[in-house]
Amino acid sequence: MGHRGTTCSEPTRISTELDPSILSALPKDCRIHTVKPHGTSFFASTGRIDVELADGTPSSFFIKVLPGETGRNIVHGEFESMKAIHATSSDFVPRPIAWGTYRDVPGTHFFLSEYREMRHEMPDPHDFGGCLATLHQKSKSPNGKFGFHVPTYSGNLAQFTDWEESWEVFFSKSLKKALELEIQVKGHDPEFDVLVPVIFDKVIPRLLRPLESDGRSVKPSLVHGDLWYANSGIDVKTGTPVVFDACCFYAHNEYEFGQWRPTCNRFGDEYLSAYHEYVPKSSPEEDYDGRLDLYKLRFNTHVSALFPDNWALRKQYVSLNNNH
Repeated sequence: MGHRGTTCSEPTRISTELDPSILSALPKDCRIHTVKPHGTSFFASTGRIDVELADGTPSSFFIKVLPGETGRNIVHGEFESMKAIHATSSDFVPRPIAWGTYRDVPGTHFFLSEYREMRHEMPDPHDFGGCLATLHQKSKSPNGKFGFHVPTYSGNLAQFTDWEESWEVFFSKSLKKALELEIQVKGHDPEFDVLVPVIFDKVIPRLLRPLESDGRSVKPSLVHGDLWYANSGIDVKTGTPVVFDACCFYAHNEYEFGQWRPTCNRFGDEYLSAYHEYVPKSSPEEDYDGRLDLYKLRFNTHVSALFPDNWALRKQYVSLNNNH
């Protein structure tokens, strides 16, 4: 969620004087040339560090800096997310290098990765679909379960990442946590007394239980977790798609596409069609659109919690209930 979300506190400015903890994470004996702001974020400061390596080769790095305990958890989750993607699809993300806490300012935390020059244009649907399919298919949950080994944050709010054997159970808990976060900032709505039980007692079992019934199973696939268009680009040197700002966990691969349902996201039907040339829709296929609407509800619930003043997102509960 690169430039969307609420602030966890006032972002720490990128300083031209790098903290010793950052210097120790950079290549040994490199010379710092420039440190300057780069990119945009509501809740973090982001920058680019240009250096000359010991052998004289120029190199660049990306840095994200956040304050406070929440900031520490965010950069830790992002590092582990990018590390997991890089281990499976090394060209699909910038290589993560380190995360940590400033030595001289203990309440300040950072994420460091390689810098890749990008064009912020929509990638070719088939190229992007192929890269995403590779990530989903090649990734393997370390214990065969759904979840992640550390908390990950979409915006500045934690997602549910505890390990679960069942996708239906995991998703129910994930949506429940998002709903709790949303109610914390917007208060309880009496309509929820009717709608919420319908979603959890009827809609979720109706749409997700068949995935794990009658001999069917769901592979836990590593998902980016916040794959909207602003978290993607095209590598200037290679022309290949790149993604960043990941908040991963192992999920049903189609969960990724709940984020694509709003047309404003720009990952339209052509991207779904291209992806499914590599990976078929899960069975039962006739539930596909309903599943994506359900996954969209989870994303919109979390985003609604991030934007306390946007009340329109609450209508998703009503529309989902009416559609199922």
